Amino acid sequence: MIRRLLLTSVLILPLPLSAEEPSVRIEPAQLQGSRPLEKQTESSVIRDYLQSWKSMQAAFDQNQTSKLDPNFIGTARERLGEAIGGEAKLGLHTHYEDRSHDLQIVFYSPEGLSIQLIDTVIYEQQVFEKDKPLGKRTVTQRYLIVLTPSDVRWQVRIFQSSAI
Repeated sequence: MIRRLLLTSVLILPLPLSAEEPSVRIEPAQLQGSRPLEKQTESSVIRDYLQSWKSMQAAFDQNQTSKLDPNFIGTARERLGEAIGGEAKLGLHTHYEDRSHDLQIVFYSPEGLSIQLIDTVIYEQQVFEKDKPLGKRTVTQRYLIVLTPSDVRWQVRIFQSSAI
C-alpha cells in the first residue's frame, strides 16, 4: 500500500510544476513588397520568438540578465537588461506567464536579414519583493518585433510595445 502511495505521489508531483503552454494563433502573413516567406522560415521564426518569451520570463523571475543572451540582441537586449537591473536594485522581481499570442508576420527583408511581426499577447504579471507578492494583473499588449538570424536561431532585435 505504501509503495503504491509513493508511486502515485511521484507521478502526480510534476504536474503542478509544469506551466501551461500559451495558446498561439498565427494570422496569414501580410507581406507587402518584400521577399516571399518559406514555410520552414515562418516556423523557425515563430518557434524562436516563443522561446524568447521563455528566456525573458526566466530572466525577470530570477533577475538574471544573462538568461536573455541566447534570444535577444541589440536594443531589445539592452532595454530588457536595464529593466531587470532596475528591478534587482529595488529588491523586486516580476513573474510573467504568457497566456496567448496572436502573431502576424508583416515584413521579410529582401536580403533575408530581418523579419518583422506583430504580436498581441495576453499575459499574467506578478510583482514580488523578495518572495512576498505585491500585486498581480492580466495584461493585453501589442508588440512590434524585429528578429534577425544568427548562426543557430532567430534573435529578437527590437521588442517594442504599442497601444492597442
